[in-house]
Amino acid sequence: MWLDGTYRNNDSKQLQNDIMIQIEIISFVTALVTLQLALIFYIWGFVSIALGEKAVAGTAQSHSKSVTRFAFPVLIVAWIALTVSLVTRSIVTGYVPFTDMYEFAASFSWGIIAASLLFQWRLRAEIIGAGGAIMALALLVYAFILPSQHAPLVPALRHGLLPAHVSCAIIAYGMFALGFAAAILYLIRQKYAAFFLPALETLDKAGYLAVIIGFPFMTLVIILGSIWANIAWGSYWSWDPKETASLVTWLIYAGYLLTRVWLRWRNTRSAWLLIIGFIAVLVTFFGNYFFGGLHSYV
Repeated sequence: MWLDGTYRNNDSKQLQNDIMIQIEIISFVTALVTLQLALIFYIWGFVSIALGEKAVAGTAQSHSKSVTRFAFPVLIVAWIALTVSLVTRSIVTGYVPFTDMYEFAASFSWGIIAASLLFQWRLRAEIIGAGGAIMALALLVYAFILPSQHAPLVPALRHGLLPAHVSCAIIAYGMFALGFAAAILYLIRQKYAAFFLPALETLDKAGYLAVIIGFPFMTLVIILGSIWANIAWGSYWSWDPKETASLVTWLIYAGYLLTRVWLRWRNTRSAWLLIIGFIAVLVTFFGNYFFGGLHSYV
């Protein structure tokens, strides 16, 4: 009788896990599809004006705005679907989904979508949302091709600082991605007077706001990471490639803020610093593939 009850409980737990795994997969695919759909709405709207879909420019612009307006709620659906996928994965594995490149790429994508929604809502600039959606989709496609099996945690990751450390990284990287998008659009806007691009002041403000939000979280990434490193590896700082890349990234964005406050830098120079900073973010994110080191398991 006891054995029968045990088997029954095991079967029930396995069934629940199987259901959760199916929800995780379906939600991930839903996020992938809806992100693409949001981009279609964005591109359709922008291109329809650029090509002068209607004979009257005002009519074309009105039609385009009605099309791009659909992108925002679809982007919300993508974010919710990806949230469900990450939450169900966490329920199945018993730990936060921040432990390998698949999970971090998906979480990074989640952070970019969240930042895109925030900035589009706050600044009323669809093109910034579109830029974020492109980067989020690229990361989600990258996650899609990576192994996604549920695996036990390596010893170094079994610490309570993991969720805080990686959550801060996701927020910081998501904001820096939006800053990068704003900088690219700023440089384009300087050369081309495209009507669907926001004013230069709006794009400059978006880049600055992204760093103002992201920089404190990047600071916490380094502080929490060094505390964690001392617990896991016996040293606060080992000049591991990923540690070093994080420090370089922090210094670039610190330089961006200092040049704006002290030297009153704006315009092109600030935009280029945002681009260089995000390149450093990508090196930090992918660097363990090339440089190895203590972070080679993620």
